[in-house]
Amino acid sequence: MDFTLTEEQVMLRDTARDVFSTYDIEKLRAAETSGVGWDPKIWASLAEIGILGLPFAEDAGGTGAGPVEVSAIMGEIGRSLAPEPVLHAAYIPGVLIDRAAAGDRRTELLTEVSEGRLRLAFAHEEPDDRWPSAAVETSATAGSDGVVLSGKKYPVFAGDTAHKFVVSARRADGSIGLFLVDSNAAGVTVGGYHSFDGRRGAEIVFDQTPAVELAEGDQTPAIAYAEAFAQTALCAEAVGAMAKALELTTEYLKSRKQFGVTLSKFQALTHRAADIYVLLELASSMSLYATASLADDDLDPLIYSRAKLQIATSSRKLGQEAIQLHGGIGMTAEYPVGHYVARLTAISQTLGNADAHRATLAAHVGEYDMVTVTD
Repeated sequence: MDFTLTEEQVMLRDTARDVFSTYDIEKLRAAETSGVGWDPKIWASLAEIGILGLPFAEDAGGTGAGPVEVSAIMGEIGRSLAPEPVLHAAYIPGVLIDRAAAGDRRTELLTEVSEGRLRLAFAHEEPDDRWPSAAVETSATAGSDGVVLSGKKYPVFAGDTAHKFVVSARRADGSIGLFLVDSNAAGVTVGGYHSFDGRRGAEIVFDQTPAVELAEGDQTPAIAYAEAFAQTALCAEAVGAMAKALELTTEYLKSRKQFGVTLSKFQALTHRAADIYVLLELASSMSLYATASLADDDLDPLIYSRAKLQIATSSRKLGQEAIQLHGGIGMTAEYPVGHYVARLTAISQTLGNADAHRATLAAHVGEYDMVTVTD
């Protein structure tokens, strides 16, 4: 199988790299303390070149690109630490609308997202949830003028700046539906927060809040696809961040001198750098595995657990080594490597950490046939 990007995919990746290349540590720190936490000009640029609508169907204002293209973009977001919430404000809720909604509503919503005029957020997880379980205790009941929602969602990534929420809620018959809610609707309380990796989110409370049902029937399959999509995108972002952290580390070893020679002359340090290169390659291979599986519509959750476990394992070890090989400067806010490690840590804890995925895989070991060797 050929995993080489096509000429068009390389052009897309390079275009995204150019857009995000304006970010340096000073600009990133300034974005963290700004009103929205990212640069609206960059968001507009992403819309103009079609990146915000990348995974949506062409008949709904998107480009119809597949998981390979999405992973290429997420890799560049990881490399640059770009804080724009492309995944959480556009891709994930947009993919849900693309799969669940129909007609003019679907087209109008996704066109607005693709053009950068509408920011969404997927409100699914609840305070007591622990991956892979999702209680979905938020209720959807009949109100005087339609459906109303009651419940609490947390964490809602990019929820502090969303115009609308795509909300999972349980109907009276026990099935799970997807509902669209305006962020300024009656009964909505948004409590925004800053995360340690410079990103933002919110706790959303719904109290008899009017909502619009996106589609009839149980939407669990659409949510399962969105989670596989999110896991794949996060893996690709982590690989991009790890690649840049390794690049920074090797550059530092080649330039920093100790005892009159560069650190790259010390064999023990070069061996450690080689070890983290191996970790990066393992992570990259598993990210490709997840991307290829999603492209084939294989939604076996064990595939994404395997990928996420390796991503989390590589992220932790590579991050630790990157900081150790930099010495004290690696811990400073003025130097980038610590920011990459913070983002890798956050990704490793999103949608299940290493222990959760390891436990999930271990629970299914008995389902595999034993390999036997015969003469």
